[in-house]
Amino acid sequence: MLKVIFYLKSEKADKNGEFSIFARITFNQKRISLSTGKTISKERWDYTNKLRILLRTEKEKVLKNYLDIYRLTVEKKFNILFNVDPDVPLEILKAELSGKSKLQTKKTTLLQIMERHNKFFRKKVDAGERASASLQKYKRSTELISNFMVKKYGIEDIPADEISSSFIYNLEEFLKYESSFKGHVGIKNNSVVKYIKMYKTAFNYAIRMDLIQKNPFNVYDGKLSVKDAIFLTQCELDALEKKVFFIERLDRVKDIFLFSCYTGYAPTDALKLSQKNISKDNNGNQWIISNRTKTSIKENVPVLPPVEKIIQKYKGKQPGLLPSISNQKMNAYLKEIADLCGITKYLTWYVSRHTFATTVTLGNGVRLENVSAMMGHTNIKQTQHYAKVLDVNIMEDMNMVKSKYEEKVS
Repeated sequence: MLKVIFYLKSEKADKNGEFSIFARITFNQKRISLSTGKTISKERWDYTNKLRILLRTEKEKVLKNYLDIYRLTVEKKFNILFNVDPDVPLEILKAELSGKSKLQTKKTTLLQIMERHNKFFRKKVDAGERASASLQKYKRSTELISNFMVKKYGIEDIPADEISSSFIYNLEEFLKYESSFKGHVGIKNNSVVKYIKMYKTAFNYAIRMDLIQKNPFNVYDGKLSVKDAIFLTQCELDALEKKVFFIERLDRVKDIFLFSCYTGYAPTDALKLSQKNISKDNNGNQWIISNRTKTSIKENVPVLPPVEKIIQKYKGKQPGLLPSISNQKMNAYLKEIADLCGITKYLTWYVSRHTFATTVTLGNGVRLENVSAMMGHTNIKQTQHYAKVLDVNIMEDMNMVKSKYEEKVS
């Protein structure tokens, strides 16, 4: 924390019997001192408690105002230097304040903003507020935009205030059609939109930190392509539940998948659950109480009978409610399970979350706002994306109309 105090350098008084006022600036247990260019008698300095009280003369009031402005100037220059380099040497600050600096404050660059934001995001991950997978995506986005600058412009970095709209839309084009990763060329539209949203988020953080004045990514208007979420129908869910697996890894993956089908928990959140997350209400109903890692929004879900069965099956066998497994292995084994159950849909762990939103909840008459709350969504539009209207609901509503027309025909 920066600290600025004023004191008298009482080595020698001037011809008016006054002494020079100096500023002592301290940061990280290091200090510098420099003259403010102002003087005052020792008697008045002590009598007014360093110009804090009993200011009767106009000269002293003006001097007090000058020192207040001087302090603000020190803090402002320090913040500018600190935002560029958190380990700023105080000697540079001294040179800046005395007008002897030969260094010009460097402009904040794009990669500096990304790195600064990622360091901040790392703290949120370490505190359990965000998922480590999200941090990996931010790191990946930094690599992508770095590659873009080298290949498109032949530069390694760019000042943030020089980023133009053409730069951003060239970036979009590069990501969609030219970027390569693990042998694949090009990134699908929705992933591109999400990457550019990450840049926008990082730059908004930079604005809050006074690194920049405006966000150049605000001009971007790319839209996500809304696709129908893949989910299991009730028949497919029943087939999966009834299927008996004699291979332990497949039986374990089946249970984890069904747990998410009946709770709506995303992979990261499901594996973090423990017995501490189980709670009973006043009526004896069991709930799973937790917050989503992605949004920190609560997603409290009643424990359904299939979930209780799975919890009891694995109770005491591992730290969490469920056995630990990587997302990659889970999805690989789900492909095997789909084949063995005769399910032709492309199964991933996230299909279970979609199944909860559609077949398990909305398909059984649960209101949309309650589904949204249980899934930990920040707004109901997110739930509408997951929760598609099922044919069975349409047929129930149309049965009355159907019967009327059957009466007319007969």
